[in-house]
Order: sequence, then C-alpha cells, then structure tokens
Amino acid sequence: MAKIKCVFSYDGTHFSGLQTQPHVRTVQGELEKALTKIHKGTHIPVYPSGRTDRGVHAKAQTAHFEPVFQLSPIEWKRALNSMLPADIFVAETAEVPASFHARFDVVEKEYRYYILNETEPDVFRRNYLFHFPHQLDVTRMQEAGHYLEGTHDFTTFASAKADIKGGRVRTLYDVSCQQDGGEIVIIVRGDGFLYNMVRIIAGTLLDSGRGRLEPSSIADMLAQKDRRFGGDTLPPQGLYLWQVTYDDTF
Repeated sequence: MAKIKCVFSYDGTHFSGLQTQPHVRTVQGELEKALTKIHKGTHIPVYPSGRTDRGVHAKAQTAHFEPVFQLSPIEWKRALNSMLPADIFVAETAEVPASFHARFDVVEKEYRYYILNETEPDVFRRNYLFHFPHQLDVTRMQEAGHYLEGTHDFTTFASAKADIKGGRVRTLYDVSCQQDGGEIVIIVRGDGFLYNMVRIIAGTLLDSGRGRLEPSSIADMLAQKDRRFGGDTLPPQGLYLWQVTYDDTF
C-alpha cells in the first residue's frame, strides 16, 4: 500500500516540541493519536521531516505514514482534521511511492524568524514573534547574512548539545532579511540544519544589526568552530518552519 504524505501547520505555543515524548503534549503525539482513532486502536507511526522545539511553529511541516485503511488523499485530509486539535491543521495529503521518506528525501528547508522591532510589545502576538525594542540596522543584518551563505562547518552556530553524528557541515542557499514597518523577518534556506542553528544565526544577525558585531567578522566566527563565538540563541516563539522541499519525484 502506498504511503501518505501530509503537509500540516501548527501553533507550537502549547506543545513540548514536535517529537513524541512521554507525559507531555507533542505535535507528533497528536497526529499519531488521531491516526490511532481512525484505525480503531491500531498505532500508526508518523515520520516527520525533522523536529521542532517547544514553542516553535510550522507553516508547512511534512510527514508521512503508512496506513492500514485505503482512503483517497482528500478523505485522509478530512479524517485527520476531524480528529486533530485546533492548533494543528493538515493542509494537504497525497499518495507517494513506498520509497519516499519525509526526512531522508528532503532537498531544502526554509525557516523564518520574526522580530517585532518596536518600542512597545504587542501582547496579542507575544507567542508568535520576538520583541526587540532597540534600534536595528537591517542593512547590516543583511550583509552579515551573506557571509553565512554557502557550504560551511556550522559548529559555531549550533547548540553544544547538537548531535555530531554525520558532521556539522551544511549548505545555506539564502540568509536574508526583510522589513515591513516594525516587523523584521530573517529568512534562512538550506539543505539541513543543526540543533538551534537558525535561532543562533538570528541572534548573531541581531548583534550585527545593533552595531555590536561587524558583518565581516562572521567569516572568522565560522572558522573558529566554537559555539562560544556565536550569538545568543533567540527565544523559540519567533521561529517558523516555513517550507520543506522535495524533488519532483515526490
């Protein structure tokens, strides 16, 4: 039977991350709970494209599962959404070949980090962006981001807790910033990411934007291969997994 690929969004505010963990609420746990109900008690594992941490959101996360029942893609979408809580929504489902794997077949991921750069906070969006009340120079942030593009060892920009299995070399295709009034978004696209990598990149660009770091010093930071030389890890609520890309086969 063919696998089912699903693309879904979630508000990470009230989840302890994506990955299933005992005794806490997770996105994967809610998806598997819904599939268990649909399959009348049979547990169906869900395989996501990757993990997100507590408080991190997703605009378009991807996962696959292998169902026992045979339903059309639109029926799977309807069935899942009828069982899922309001902070998860399945936007798309499709049949994919048995060879497909949501994690191992990823070609590119895009993350976005949202900053509210205004003097006063917005209490209604406190769970969806990071409030930074001091002046930022987006041109400097943009320049700093260019030094991160390309293939590098990103040890300096990964949590010390990052799993070193497979190495820390990654390729970033785009690190850019956009500003719309008091809102700044940092866009990062690459072939893969280390633990906390985007949040550390965002913290480093923030340092550049506030004048504490010269954009050109990013090259030296990469060369150090030492987490102590990277910027702060910004809070999770500003981070969104925006898109997961596969090749045309899937």
